[in-house]
Amino acid sequence: MAMRIRLPGGTLKFKSIRELRTRERDRLVPVLRLGSLYIIWWPAHLADHRD
Repeated sequence: MAMRIRLPGGTLKFKSIRELRTRERDRLVPVLRLGSLYIIWWPAHLADHRD
């Protein structure tokens, strides 16, 4: 289950590996791995783009 926190300037997301998008897997956005949890920062200027 993905969790999303909207912040000024972008969105902070918490996901498992099976929920990652292509851009997140390819590290085109900042991604931090903590065990089986991935923390992703989607800047606001990229938030409208879909894979």
